[in-house]
Amino acid sequence: MVSPHTTTHGESSHNYTHGESSHIYTHGESSHNYTHGESSHNYTHGESSHIYTHGESSSHIYTHGESSHIYTHGESSHIYTHGESSSHIYTHGIPFFLFLVLLPLSIPWGEVDSVWICVVHYLACLSPTVGSVLYHLFMNHVGGEGVYDNLLSLDMFGVCLVNTLGALPIIHITLLCYPGVRQLALLIYILLSAYGIYCATTARTNVLRLRAFAWQGVFRLGLFLFRMFGRGVGSPRSLRLFFTMDALAVLGGVVNIVQVPERLSPGLFDNWGNSHQIMHVMVVCSIVYLHWGTLEDLDWIKSFECPLE
Repeated sequence: MVSPHTTTHGESSHNYTHGESSHIYTHGESSHNYTHGESSHNYTHGESSHIYTHGESSSHIYTHGESSHIYTHGESSHIYTHGESSSHIYTHGIPFFLFLVLLPLSIPWGEVDSVWICVVHYLACLSPTVGSVLYHLFMNHVGGEGVYDNLLSLDMFGVCLVNTLGALPIIHITLLCYPGVRQLALLIYILLSAYGIYCATTARTNVLRLRAFAWQGVFRLGLFLFRMFGRGVGSPRSLRLFFTMDALAVLGGVVNIVQVPERLSPGLFDNWGNSHQIMHVMVVCSIVYLHWGTLEDLDWIKSFECPLE
C-alpha cells in the first residue's frame, strides 16, 4: 500500500499510515501520528502530542510548537524539534557557568610541577557543557538538517573530550614511576580516543554513541585495577571517586537510551524529570567526581616520591 501524502488541518486525533507513506503533515492540534513501514517525513505544526514510527522510519521528523512525545522503532535518521523547553536552560546552562567560574578557583595551579595537568583537567570538565549549551541553543536554527547534524557532532565532541582529556592526568599519575610505560599508555589512549571520537560523532543512534566510549572505559578500568592490585600509584581516596565517576556516566547513558521515566508515563515528564535531563544531571555529577578525584591525586602527588630501583 502506497500513500504518498497525508495532510490534516485543524484538530485531528489520529493519523495512521501503513506501508510506504512519503509525507504526513498535521496543522493545528494533532494528538497522534502512527506510521508503519517506510515513512520518509513527518511534519507537525502546533501542538502534537505523540508521534510513533515503526519499521524503517523515518528519515525526517519535524515538530514545531509543543510536541510531547516521539517514539521511533527501527532506523530513524533525524528528529528536529522546535519550541524547546526552558528547563534545558537549567540543566545545561547553569553547570556551564558554574564550571567556568568555580573550577579554576579550586584547581591548585601553582602547587604542582606539571601545570599541563591542571590545564587539561579544566578543559576536560568544561568541554561537555560548552558543546551541550551550543547544541541546545542553536538546534532549532532555520538552517535545517545540516546545521542540526553539525551541532549534534559538536555536542558529542565535547563528551568525547571529557573522556579523553579527563583521563590523561589519571594515566600520568597512575604510571608516574614508569616513565616509558606512561608515555606509551598516553599514546595508546589518545589513539583509542581518536577512534572513539570518530565513532561518536558519526553514530546515528544513542546506542552506537554510548558504545563509542567502550574502549576508553575498558582502558580506564585497567588503570584502576592496576592501582588496586598492581604497582600503580595515586591517592588512596581518589579511586573510589573515579569509580563513581564512570558509574554515573554509564548509568546516564543507559537512562537516555531506555527513555525512562517518560516511557512509563507519557506526558508527565515533558518539561521536568525526563530521561534527557536525568542524563545531563548524571553527567554533571560524573564531572564533579572526576574533579574531586583529580584534586585528591594532585594533593597526594606533592608529597610522593617514586621508590628507588
